[in-house]
Amino acid sequence: MADRRQVLRFGAVAAAAPALGGAVAAPAFAGSGKHRSTLVVGHRGASGYRPEHTLASYELAARMGADYMEPDLVSTKDGVLVCRHEPEIGGTTDVASRPEFAGRKRTVVLDGVSVTGWWTQDFTLAELKTLRATERIPAVRQHNTLFDGLFQVPTFQEVLDLRKRLSKELDREIGVFPETKHPTFFRNLGLELETPLVRTLRRNGLDRRGAKVFVQSFEAANLRTLADRHRVEVPLVFLTSAAGTPFDDPRSYADYLTPAGLKELSEFVDGLGPDKGQIIPRNADGTLAAPTGLVRNAHHAGLKVIPYTFRAENSFLPAELRAGADPAAFGKAIDEQITFLRTGIDGLFTDQPDIGVLARDLA
Repeated sequence: MADRRQVLRFGAVAAAAPALGGAVAAPAFAGSGKHRSTLVVGHRGASGYRPEHTLASYELAARMGADYMEPDLVSTKDGVLVCRHEPEIGGTTDVASRPEFAGRKRTVVLDGVSVTGWWTQDFTLAELKTLRATERIPAVRQHNTLFDGLFQVPTFQEVLDLRKRLSKELDREIGVFPETKHPTFFRNLGLELETPLVRTLRRNGLDRRGAKVFVQSFEAANLRTLADRHRVEVPLVFLTSAAGTPFDDPRSYADYLTPAGLKELSEFVDGLGPDKGQIIPRNADGTLAAPTGLVRNAHHAGLKVIPYTFRAENSFLPAELRAGADPAAFGKAIDEQITFLRTGIDGLFTDQPDIGVLARDLA
């Protein structure tokens, strides 16, 4: 098996993160190790170091030691599942600079909100493959703009092919943690996501007990369909937001996080993916407050808890863990993740998987 320290060093160097790959890497293996069963999920790959949802981002996540790669799934016009955070792709590809697609720009009501841009459902896969990925938040991740224009939008099948190759190369099985994005929206377009997702998993021998696959969604009805109609064998995870209501459900996310709501969820899902602020909220001054009882309550209902999203830049960190005034500079992200790991969570989503691996080993 590849030595994880070598993988971590390679990843940190490749990602141009010397402060984490050098001085911190050595003591990471002096920790107690009691959290080593905790999952590190590369959120949209290693999106802190490469443009999100590209094969380069997913590969770097695996090489940094992530246990799982997380592809968000949307549909093309011809019903192919591709990896984008949203169906609107104006902010994550170079489509706005392509004169041949200028006429495709339009306003769409997405889950009750009017959004103007370019939409995957208006492109065939062949057309989408002519585009190139760009960094979504260049003001914060200027380094990632180095890679603008280099990578295509991958299909879900291409991610599974990459998973298979890297599992063999790294001598450890790399998992996938796909999320169905806006399933009701796509279903209303006649492009439902469940059938092609299940078909792809089964074609690759991954809809089985023991496969390193989780499927997640912010919509309970989507997960019920996968559980009841498709009878998938892989674990399902219900994502919750700190505010708001699932688009397909009149109840709020907070309703699902009560003991009764968690018990109901346990009837058709295996895990909970909460906003991390639902585990440890922030005080009015932006510092971390005391943990809630969510982890304990979810575990009592038999649910795993894998919160999102941990990011290293100051602009995303609690006030007491920021370093300096530059919002794009890295702060004390390891400290934040250790604090959350000690609440008993079963995994975490992180844009910088090398930091997740370090924090897990130190916690």
